[in-house]
Amino acid sequence: MRQRAIRNLAKLEMTQARLTRILDAAAGGKDHFAADRNAVRRYDTAAPITTTAARAVLDFLCRVVRHVATEGVDQFVIVGSGVPSGLPLGGRLHDVARDALGGPVPRVVYVENDPMVLAGARATIEPVTDLVRVVEGDIREIDDVLDDRVLQTFLDWDRPMAVLLLSTHSLNDDEFFHYVIKRIRQVVPERSYLSLVQTTFDAIPAELLPAIHDLLAMTLPGHAIRTREEVKALLEGLVLVDPGLVWVPEWRPGPRDDACVEQPSASGGYGAVARIP
Repeated sequence: MRQRAIRNLAKLEMTQARLTRILDAAAGGKDHFAADRNAVRRYDTAAPITTTAARAVLDFLCRVVRHVATEGVDQFVIVGSGVPSGLPLGGRLHDVARDALGGPVPRVVYVENDPMVLAGARATIEPVTDLVRVVEGDIREIDDVLDDRVLQTFLDWDRPMAVLLLSTHSLNDDEFFHYVIKRIRQVVPERSYLSLVQTTFDAIPAELLPAIHDLLAMTLPGHAIRTREEVKALLEGLVLVDPGLVWVPEWRPGPRDDACVEQPSASGGYGAVARIP
């Protein structure tokens, strides 16, 4: 019975699109299924910017990791869609951190709730490095995530770390979103960093919104969409790193970051990085 349940779960996961895998498919990675590729095609039909937007988000994540690494941070907790293989120039975020640090070797914990992503990451990442862990967890259960035995023992909680929240789409309740940020601020060491990405429809033409909302309800039900003002309110009280809350391509772009350069709003997402005093 248990094996049959596992097979049924695997079949369901393969036929149901998930944001982690959609991001990977749109960015040219290899860790996704036909359902995720089909979702990308449908989004591109509704608003032909999906691939560009996915690349812009991944570029942003790479820049955040490089920035905090240059600030001396060598520990990372990545909650959500942090393990796609479609990163610029290949590799994953822990590879970006390692390259940015040069000498010191980073410790990275990925937190995921997608069973297929978890299985793939554990099979392809953990066997080849002792400095990365992949744990099961959900941002909607932030207390359990922060109390996780791997997080507590694998990381040094006396030294700064960076927490990247990439699954804010799961937080429909703004009050609970505030609680998530509050809990992270309470437990991380001084001089740590907190980063987030938030999907928005602020720049979507009004005539396209009904079709996109319908598509979102079919492919990613419960996906939270916020305006810039709503995201700004969630970040109240945090000390944001320049340039603050911006479209993700506008956050410290480098010469290799060409996604959405001419039209940053085509990224469909806001990004920010905050220092924890």
